[in-house]
Amino acid sequence: MLQSLRIRNLAIVEDVRVEFGDGLNVITGETGAGKSVIVGALSLLLGERADKSLIRTGTDQCAVEAVFATQRLNALLEELGLEPGAVIVRRQFTTAGTGKVFINDTPTTVQTLKRIGELLVDMHGPHDHQSLLNRDFQLEILDAYGAVKTAAYREAYRRWLDLQAQRATLNEGDADVAQQIDFLKFQIKEIEQADVVKLDEKELGAEHSRAANANRILELAAAIQLALTDGESSAFEGLAVAQRQLQELAGIVPEAEAWKKEAAGIAGGLQELAQTVGTFAGKIDADPQRLQWLEERLATLHKLKRKYGAGIPEIREFLAKARHRLNDLETRGERAEKLDAEIAKAAGQIEKLGRELTTARRAAAKKLAGAVTKELKDLGFAHGSFGVQLTPLGAPGARGLDEIEFSFAPNVGEPARPLRQIASSGEMSRVMLATKVVLAEHDRVTVLVFDEIDANVGGEMGTAIGEKLRTVAGGHQVICITHLPQVAAQGDCHYVVNKTVQGGRTNTGIAAVTGDARVEEIARMLGGKDSTSVALRHAKEMLTRRKTAPVVR
Repeated sequence: MLQSLRIRNLAIVEDVRVEFGDGLNVITGETGAGKSVIVGALSLLLGERADKSLIRTGTDQCAVEAVFATQRLNALLEELGLEPGAVIVRRQFTTAGTGKVFINDTPTTVQTLKRIGELLVDMHGPHDHQSLLNRDFQLEILDAYGAVKTAAYREAYRRWLDLQAQRATLNEGDADVAQQIDFLKFQIKEIEQADVVKLDEKELGAEHSRAANANRILELAAAIQLALTDGESSAFEGLAVAQRQLQELAGIVPEAEAWKKEAAGIAGGLQELAQTVGTFAGKIDADPQRLQWLEERLATLHKLKRKYGAGIPEIREFLAKARHRLNDLETRGERAEKLDAEIAKAAGQIEKLGRELTTARRAAAKKLAGAVTKELKDLGFAHGSFGVQLTPLGAPGARGLDEIEFSFAPNVGEPARPLRQIASSGEMSRVMLATKVVLAEHDRVTVLVFDEIDANVGGEMGTAIGEKLRTVAGGHQVICITHLPQVAAQGDCHYVVNKTVQGGRTNTGIAAVTGDARVEEIARMLGGKDSTSVALRHAKEMLTRRKTAPVVR
């Protein structure tokens, strides 16, 4: 439900806050008091265009804010990256033409606002925001009303689309399949014959470096061994002399014993190092043929890297994909036949399920048309009729084999016209009201706003409209701006819009009325405020009847 609405600096409103209640909320007031500003503010919060001319004279910014108590939109809010829970919508715009939109204190776009708004409020009147004019929603409503099960068809349709997409992918490049096959075979053969995909590129480079410098490596290794242990003046020989001298010194100086052990360790290390260098040198292959093979491998690898990838892992991945693509192309005929058979089977399935949907929908459409027509007769269209037309589509659609159109014929002999072509806002609002009464249990939008629903009607018709609104309010929150006391008397909550002049400025306010204040407002609408007047007594009677009359749920 819409819990509260705040308006600042919009038209003749300086700062107004109103808290709405459950059920039927009626808004009344003198002509020109600013009742339409309420609807205008809600329109802005539902994503309608912001006109800077609406900003109150003398100010440079306008702001409207609404709080909706709902849990139904949590999944959508999370999808949009917004905080779930109650929906707080705030919109600001300035005389400079800039504007901001916030949902749950998070900046967002007008497009997101519209997407959320159409699930929150349905507006009927001169500021239409009518989901019921949308054909997809009309079909959704019909299916809900007739308990038509659509899940099987939707799944079959998705399967059919998926198969068609696979077939289209298979058809890509039909004209040059043979050329693609030849080229893929050439690429695969080139990589396979190069015989490099199993090699380690780092190790290959390291081995090439050793082979290219084999002679110099052997020379250096021999020189190192001579310097360490093998030469007459090697480090090992010099260390041996030092060890003999340390032996003698240890007999004189006790500290030299530790030095002698340290020298022995160094001598052992020299021998191990010399042995390691010798072992490494023994593995060096100075064969020119091995060097030539390594150079050929590296040259081949660099060539493949230029064509197929930055390194061996990338070349390996390219090869796998090329093999897979080649297999696809070489077996595409078999797969095409299989897909064609599956597509034909899926098409038959959606045709079968689609016909079942059509049958169920036609039965539901007849009942829905009759039910809404019955409600219209209570709302002043004694000879009016509501229609639900189902027309076959040229091809299966996501929702079935039909397209839908809700229509209305107000008088005998006049052709039915689609709802979206109805020009009269009062006429349109009453059609919407009749539809809402019938569809109350199936409507996903729970806040309904009716503006001028009582235009050009009165007397018993006003009472009928009020009772219908009260019926709809049994399962929805309804906000109705009305000029009729018969409608106003049916409200669960009553608000009066008034216009005052202070300091040379006109300002609009709104306040809830109860008790005697409400009786006086109903009496004003009947034509008088005198406490002894017939109007005042009539107002009390209307409110009393409203309290005792049962509500059809």
